[in-house]
Amino acid sequence: MTQPVRLHKIIARAGVASLRASERMIEDGRVQVNGRTVTTPGAVALPEDEIVIDGRRIETTAAPRYVLLNKPPLVLSTAHDEMGRTTVVDIVGAPERLYPVGRLDRESEGLLLLTNDGALAERMMHPRFGIHKTYEADIEGRFAQSDLARLRAGVLLEDGPSVPITAKLTRSEPARSTLTITLGEGRNRQVRRTLEALGFTIVRLVRVRLGPLQLGELRPGQFRDLTPSELRSLRRAAGLTQDGRS
Repeated sequence: MTQPVRLHKIIARAGVASLRASERMIEDGRVQVNGRTVTTPGAVALPEDEIVIDGRRIETTAAPRYVLLNKPPLVLSTAHDEMGRTTVVDIVGAPERLYPVGRLDRESEGLLLLTNDGALAERMMHPRFGIHKTYEADIEGRFAQSDLARLRAGVLLEDGPSVPITAKLTRSEPARSTLTITLGEGRNRQVRRTLEALGFTIVRLVRVRLGPLQLGELRPGQFRDLTPSELRSLRRAAGLTQDGRS
């Protein structure tokens, strides 16, 4: 016999929204189960129940999917754009309702995960689980060892200090320098703002690692499903069991 599951978890696993956003949908009276509006926090349901959000029935039995994309520049890290600009979801073109986990700004490139597993996405974006993000940044001009020391010590931004987990200078030339920077958080345009605060302009910014996932040989615009080994590593990093439970 199927066991009841917290309603917000069913909604998140269906790829509709994160766990917290699913809870808010319930609290706001937007969710119906078998024709009845449910607003009680902690409400439960069966996966086979008819669950309707904003008048639209959701597919609760859809298999979770995890897609690794090398996002090209000038593509938006969102599911839909009202101005009709190209999004990462447009590139993947999956039949499932996939959503990007976190964001890369429009100019940036590199590793982006898309999934319909809201519970995993929620954990990956939460600072408590320490999913590190590694970037390669090409910048104009020479980045000296003294600049590297300032970067490692932390740079004060308007939303607080930006302190990298690691920072390595891989090239330093008069016209162009290259840095590899790992962050333990994902604040908006954090790498760009940090280097700008040091007086440098980024020419190209590529995310090459997200937790245990690596960009590898994917070219811009290419994507693939995660391997079973990658998915196991990702769930482990997010503190989830292999069946997706905490």
